[in-house]
Amino acid sequence: MTPSLTLSASSDRLPVGALLALAMTGFICIVTETLPAGLLPLISDGLAISPSMAGQMVTAYALGSVLAVIPMTIATRGWRRRNVLLLTIAGFLLFNSITALSSHYGVTLVARFFAGVAAGLAWSLLAGYARRMVAPQQQGRALALAMVGTPIALSLGVPLGTWLGGLLGWRTTFGLMSGVSLVLIGWVLVKVPDFAPQPAHQRLSLRKVLTTPGVRPVLAVVISWMLAHNILYTYIAPFVAPAGLAERVDLVLLVFGIAALVGIGVTARLVEPLLRNTVLVSLAAFAAVSVLLGLLGNVPQVIYLGVAVWGLSFGGAATLLQTALADAAGDGADVALSLNVVAWNSAIAGSGVVGGVLLDTWGVAAFAWAMLLLVGVAFAITWAASAHGFRPGARGAGKPTSLGH
Repeated sequence: MTPSLTLSASSDRLPVGALLALAMTGFICIVTETLPAGLLPLISDGLAISPSMAGQMVTAYALGSVLAVIPMTIATRGWRRRNVLLLTIAGFLLFNSITALSSHYGVTLVARFFAGVAAGLAWSLLAGYARRMVAPQQQGRALALAMVGTPIALSLGVPLGTWLGGLLGWRTTFGLMSGVSLVLIGWVLVKVPDFAPQPAHQRLSLRKVLTTPGVRPVLAVVISWMLAHNILYTYIAPFVAPAGLAERVDLVLLVFGIAALVGIGVTARLVEPLLRNTVLVSLAAFAAVSVLLGLLGNVPQVIYLGVAVWGLSFGGAATLLQTALADAAGDGADVALSLNVVAWNSAIAGSGVVGGVLLDTWGVAAFAWAMLLLVGVAFAITWAASAHGFRPGARGAGKPTSLGH
């Protein structure tokens, strides 16, 4: 039986089991994407290719996400929601299994591309799915819980996968990811409610969604904020080297991950009453970190302090931005969230290029000031988007809030 779409606005209980299943889906997305980075030497030896060729497994995954997310999201809007979720998880099961078994580089790249397709569809689905499970005033808290898999994957999942790869072999690690996907399929069938597809008359075109007031400002903040974040995250090893922390990158990233988890908890409490202010404070905190690292980035204690504040300010970013985007898009939330996937992954790809140019031209000292410029742009856009995109006051104040689709 399909659960009713009419949710009790008075209930304060979250469907924790269902939301954690969504969080586990996000965890699998992130770990599947980043595993090759920690296993490059092993993959290189196993497939008899160079490390740079092995690194293209990450590129193929990101390419699959960016190219397929919008058409796949539009193509599956007429499907029942749980079927779409199960399709994405089955994609991880299949393509991680192929990656684990393949001895041919070309086949491996194709599998990685289609694993990225599954991830892109998953990311476009998760936020809207979490929002539909709860009453409007709980949507921010629900989304925060559904997104908790991301910082866990970045702080713990990837190092654990790298360790297991060294212990058991890289193929076994990808096989374990397939096993986790199989368990998750059962979890979803038991715990996650199904929802009907969005009615055809409510499905907005890509152009209509893009021209909806508030959508473009939020997407612009996504690009500028994530570009600034990923310049530092991608090149964290050379950045902390002048402070003598080249051998402690794992500890630096652990500090970031733990702080990001705290940030998600804080965001869960603030996203409903103070979404706009929380975004502004998060961006201001990151700007302050940029200045601090730009002036004293060669002091180890400053690095650890800065990374902790950076993680705290970033932890709730996905929740804040996806909530703002879905609120602005209304009936076009699914398409808008697919655009968010494109913006987010484009920023990740762009950070590699921009960071590389900065590193080769001016060195790591330029990172902090480039980050400050980008965060400043994000802050200015957020501040200006008070009518649409980042409204002041509590979410839904003065207007009905959509449950999302």
